[in-house]
Amino acid sequence: MSKRIQAKYKIDRRMGENIWGRAKSPVNSREYGPGQHGQRRKGKLSDYGIQLRAKQKLKGYYGSISEKQFRRYYDEADRRKGDTGENLIGILECRLDALVYRAKFVPTVFAARQFVNHGHVLVNGQRCNIPSRLLRPGDVVEVREKARQIPMVIDAGQSPEREIPEYLSVDGFKATYVRVPALDDVPYPVIMEPNLVVEFYSR
Repeated sequence: MSKRIQAKYKIDRRMGENIWGRAKSPVNSREYGPGQHGQRRKGKLSDYGIQLRAKQKLKGYYGSISEKQFRRYYDEADRRKGDTGENLIGILECRLDALVYRAKFVPTVFAARQFVNHGHVLVNGQRCNIPSRLLRPGDVVEVREKARQIPMVIDAGQSPEREIPEYLSVDGFKATYVRVPALDDVPYPVIMEPNLVVEFYSR
């Protein structure tokens, strides 16, 4: 199990964007990078810098995904037929922790990873504690009975902060993964540019 080794909101501040669309994000009040040099004037990014930034933003959005794992997702997306960028988004969105987050069982993608790790989730009726498990259309994910009274779960379900996307069918504490989404289907709070990620890895 990988763990988050940096403050999650540093990603927001480094990117200068509220990438999860959260009201608590420090970018809402401090639109500059972290650290003592964060307010220095920034120079123009090179093409490589723009591509790297797009990659770091997309990878950071999904929580504690390692560079090695993210590269594997890209290689798999490139191997599949169709647009590589769209394929990459589809792979990221079919992760178990991503679905738990999208279904509003928990408030953040980081909480989703921990929630799955602690064994609070069933996939097709079987307990699963692997956040990176890739789901297939038709798979059913359910919060275990004992975990349904956790305050975090109750608050997340009632939060108006996010909408449940159309590629999921959610009924209470049960969510069905209906189909693989395209980029336009995914409710990112900021603009994601998987085409730049493809350019980054294609160099």
